[in-house]
Amino acid sequence: MEGLFEINLQLFSVIGTIAFAISGAVVAMEEDYDILGVFVLALVTAFGGGVIRNLLIGVPVTTLWEQGVALKTALLSAFLVFIFPVSWIRKWKTWEAFFDALGLSAFSIQGALYATKMNVPLSAVMVAAMLTGIGGGIIRDVLAGRKPLVLRDEIYAVWGMLAGYAIGLGWAKSSIELLVLFVVVVAFRMLSVQFRWRLPRRSLRLHEKPVPKRS
Repeated sequence: MEGLFEINLQLFSVIGTIAFAISGAVVAMEEDYDILGVFVLALVTAFGGGVIRNLLIGVPVTTLWEQGVALKTALLSAFLVFIFPVSWIRKWKTWEAFFDALGLSAFSIQGALYATKMNVPLSAVMVAAMLTGIGGGIIRDVLAGRKPLVLRDEIYAVWGMLAGYAIGLGWAKSSIELLVLFVVVVAFRMLSVQFRWRLPRRSLRLHEKPVPKRS
């Protein structure tokens, strides 16, 4: 059982790492960063959420350096994107939301699995899932000088929390159940993009009254 758990954990880690590394690399190139900037943005997007999660549940951040294969996977993904023809990347842009959904779903599930392994409460599992799923994207957008996608776009973080809720309650344990949950989260994220589902919001921007012209 423990071996199966580790396989599931690694599978979703690889999916999320590749998807978010690609996302970070593309954003870096959109902002005209050099190859070092591409690698940096790819790495923080792929691992930023995991670092935040580890801080939350009390896991040493230094465990990041034990993930040699994951680091190499992220760097390789970023390098391949960097050398791809521009025309290919532009076509990929039409799939940007889909890759982002893959990363969100995979890392939310991975974060929730990691938290349940630490025997933390359900609320902590949900928060760990959400932060693992959105943390890297927030850091990516901040470093790129953009408003974080998760705070301004269609429903995003909620799907990560729901993945954590399902895993925390034990609704998804087997590989098949986790795969179904993965597909469900991706599907709901894409539906929220397609139909522009948004959470309630209020604006405190005060529209300045035009100053009357003096005659």
